[in-house]
Amino acid sequence: MSIRDRLSGNEAIAIAMKQINPDVLPAFPITPSTEIPQYFSQYVANGEVDTEFVTVESEHSAMSACIGSEAAGARTFTATSSAGLALMFEMLYVASSSRLPITLACVNRALTGPININADHSDSMGARDSGWIQIYSENNQEAYDNFIQAVKIAEHKDVMLPAMVCQDGFITSHAVENIELLEDAAVKTFVGDYKPEDYLLNENDKLAVGPYDTVSFYLEHKRQQAEAMINVKRVALEVAAEYEAVTGRKYGLFETYKLEDADTALVIINSTAGTAKDAIDTLRNAGKKVGLLKIRLFRPFPKDEIAEALKHVKAIAVMDRAESFSAAGGPLFAEVRSAMYDCAEHPAIVNYIYGLGGRDVRTTDIESVYTDLDTIVESGNIGETYRYLGVRE
Repeated sequence: MSIRDRLSGNEAIAIAMKQINPDVLPAFPITPSTEIPQYFSQYVANGEVDTEFVTVESEHSAMSACIGSEAAGARTFTATSSAGLALMFEMLYVASSSRLPITLACVNRALTGPININADHSDSMGARDSGWIQIYSENNQEAYDNFIQAVKIAEHKDVMLPAMVCQDGFITSHAVENIELLEDAAVKTFVGDYKPEDYLLNENDKLAVGPYDTVSFYLEHKRQQAEAMINVKRVALEVAAEYEAVTGRKYGLFETYKLEDADTALVIINSTAGTAKDAIDTLRNAGKKVGLLKIRLFRPFPKDEIAEALKHVKAIAVMDRAESFSAAGGPLFAEVRSAMYDCAEHPAIVNYIYGLGGRDVRTTDIESVYTDLDTIVESGNIGETYRYLGVRE
């Protein structure tokens, strides 16, 4: 039976962590993810969990502690944002290459330069090639559901890779929404016990974690890591099907909204999908055939499935809440455009950089993007593919 509550996204993640009851949680506070370890520390103090809560001096130390505990055979979680994730950067690669299924709650926030504490995706997008599974969440319910599923995906024997579950800072992390929680016993049963095959404290098997890898072995180990990431798509769908059987809530590699007969479409990550859905409803009532594809699983990138879902569309706008400084568009744009390359007929594709540093995105902004797509379809002229939305030029 589900439990109805009103929670912020940070509270929802902390409760998911409590229900799973990890062995170790090292953490260092940084806005806007601070509340997650703060709430969890209360559960530790109250004796509601058995977790070893490790207070460290930096995010680099937090991830280092995660690596040590997970390598020892302990289920380990943490949370961070922005510059905190950037400070972990060296250790993110160590965690993934060591095949350690740590689960991290990433509350998306702009990276410093200039200092900004509001939402964009520059932190997690900066870590997109670090070998971590990346799952994105539109709202508080999805953040909760995704975190529970991420633990099971990461720990699957065919995967054994770390995972980060992302949500937009302040937009979902601090906003309170109605949410349906599972009972504690249901979560524990769904996730199950962590039973690693190889770990440092296994006295029956000698093991080294994170050793120097010579030229004779490095390429093969990277290939094994890549194969594990390829396996994630299949495992994510299997876990989603199991979760739907328990909750009735359906998840896939991505979500489509009124896309089946759409002439034009947007591709979006995280909370702006909700704004886009409202704009789509307005435009549909006006007779416009518009749709949406919302990315859930960004790493690995489901290129074949996305191409299949979008191949009938005449024009696509890929929305990036991060700037890659490639001078050619954002990171999501590069992935989607590449995915569409093998289609027999290429839809027109343009990119919009939007919402950086927490800049508001309104339904009227989304409607203006669809208007631009209509112009592309009618004129046959794509024009500039690399665009900014809502900037004061």
